[in-house]
Amino acid sequence: MASLLKEQKVKAAKADLKGKGKRKADDMEVDQHEQAPTTKKPRNKQRVLMLSSRGINHRMRHLMNDLEALLPHVKKDSKLDSKNHLNLLPELADLNNCNNTLYFEARRHEDLYLWAAKTPNGPSIKMHVQNIHTMDELKMTGNCLKGSRGILSFAKEFDDTEWGKLTKEVFTHIFGVPPQARKAKPFVDHILTFSIVDNKIWFRNFQIIEKDPLQPNGPPQMSLVEIGPRFVLTPIRIFEGAFNGATVYSNPEFVTPTAVRSALKREKGDKYGHRKHAQAERSIRKDRRKLAEDELAVSKVFA
Repeated sequence: MASLLKEQKVKAAKADLKGKGKRKADDMEVDQHEQAPTTKKPRNKQRVLMLSSRGINHRMRHLMNDLEALLPHVKKDSKLDSKNHLNLLPELADLNNCNNTLYFEARRHEDLYLWAAKTPNGPSIKMHVQNIHTMDELKMTGNCLKGSRGILSFAKEFDDTEWGKLTKEVFTHIFGVPPQARKAKPFVDHILTFSIVDNKIWFRNFQIIEKDPLQPNGPPQMSLVEIGPRFVLTPIRIFEGAFNGATVYSNPEFVTPTAVRSALKREKGDKYGHRKHAQAERSIRKDRRKLAEDELAVSKVFA
C-alpha cells in the first residue's frame, strides 16, 4: 500500500509540473501579444524661446508681453547682452529645451527687428517690425481666455512664392500651440491671421463669437472681433541655418529705416540749400536792375 501511495504522489507531482509549464507558455504567448508594436501618433512637441536684446523701449516690451500671453508654450528668457553673438541663441534654446526661437533685436532704441528661427538646424528669418499697436493701446472690445489655443489663418498669397511657403511653415511651428503644452487650456476661441499685402506680412488677432451678444437666446451667428496686438513684418533675409548660414532669400525691395531717415534729412537739407540759392539769385537780380549814375544828376550838377 505504501508503494502505491508513493506512485500516486509522484504522478500527481508530474501532472502539476506539466500544468504549470503549460500555463507559463500560455502566459508567454499573452505577453507576446501585448508587446506587439503599435503605431504611436506623433506628438507636437513645439516650445518657443522668446528673448530680446538690450535697448528696447516700452512699446517693444509690451508687444513681447502680448505675444507671451497669446502663446502658452513660450519660455521667456532674460535679455541678450551682445548683438554680435547671435550664435549663442541655439545653445540657449537647447538649455531651455526649446526648438524654436523668437528674438527681438532693437537698434537705435527705435528700430525693431524680429528673428524667427528653428533651432538648432534652421532655417531662420529676419524681419523688420513696423506699425506696432499693443493690446493696452488699442483697447479693442474682443477678449479671449489666457492660455487658449488659437487657429492659424494664412492668406493664399503665402502659397504663391517659395519664401512665403517657408515662412508659413516656420510660423506654423512657432505660433501653433501644441495640445500637450503645459500652460495650454483645451479651448479654441481666437484666430491668428497672417496676410500678405505689398510684400509685407500683416498680423491680426480676432476673437470668435458664436452668438450675437444683443440676442443671447437667438440662433448662433459666427462673428469675429479684433483683440490685438497689431504689427507688420517686412521680410529681409532668410538664412539656411539658425541665425547664420547661406542666404536662401533676400528681399530686393527692402530699404533700411536708417536710409529712410537719412533721405528725409537730405531732403530737408536740399530745401534749405534751394532757399539760400534763391536768396543769392534774388540779390544778384537786384544788383543787375540798378541803373548807372547819370552825369546830369542833381547831385553832380549842384555838387
